Amino acid sequence: MKINHVVILGAGTMGQGIAQWFTQQNIIVELVDQNHLSAVACLQRINQSFDKLVTSGKLLAVDVENYKKNISAKNFESINPNADLVIEAIYENLDAKKTLFQYLDASMNKETIFASNTSSFPITQLASSVTEERKKKFLGLHFFNPATIMKLVEVISGLDTEAALSNSMIEWFNSKGKIACLCSDSPGFIVNRVARNFYGEALRSVDTYDVEKFHEVDNVMKEVGGFKMGPFELMDMIGIDINFSVTESVYRSFFDEPRFKPHRLQRDMVAAGRLGKKTGKGFYHYES
Repeated sequence: MKINHVVILGAGTMGQGIAQWFTQQNIIVELVDQNHLSAVACLQRINQSFDKLVTSGKLLAVDVENYKKNISAKNFESINPNADLVIEAIYENLDAKKTLFQYLDASMNKETIFASNTSSFPITQLASSVTEERKKKFLGLHFFNPATIMKLVEVISGLDTEAALSNSMIEWFNSKGKIACLCSDSPGFIVNRVARNFYGEALRSVDTYDVEKFHEVDNVMKEVGGFKMGPFELMDMIGIDINFSVTESVYRSFFDEPRFKPHRLQRDMVAAGRLGKKTGKGFYHYES
């Protein structure tokens, strides 16, 4: 498999990390967002990250100079239709994703591979928005935050995805230092399905807002369980709104399976705007 040109759709945290990682593989990257100013701001953050990595000695200045030349912020009208791979990384809204893929299907080269970074929606369901031929080249590529560091990539085949495509993608990512695994097209795939209980049972064990209990659960999971971060720390880092949205999606996809049921504490915190580190308040408080 040859991947020389990639389009990343969505200039949020995940889109930024995915775009930076591909750029560091010496691949031409186009970063696109519905709000072009968001794409421009995201590109600036990536370039700032590159500069910091040079200062810390983790990257060479000559390499970073080439990376910066290979990445650009584009609007939808100026996307290169001959890109090898398109990765969607917008917010978790099924209709929005399907509408986007339908638009792209009509404008991109028939050989372009379509992928979604969705953490919860079935790939077969997303692929229903494109033509029968495109379905063969449609799969899930689920990265983990921060995508520049976390090695795991979940590769998800839909019902119509060519098996050779998924296998080639796994080989390609492994050759680039990632650890790619093939997942069945079930809600939450592997990590987010297993993680629902990591978060859900922690929330149910505490039940109400109690910082001391959050600390207790997090410390037990780290000291005894061996996790690098406890569930409440991790939810704050990910974003409580994002975590809650994924939980809701997995819960609905499993036809309201009780073990995946969202917790009211998460719902209330989202309603109050306490979303974790990005807002300065979540399960814990953070200094600006």
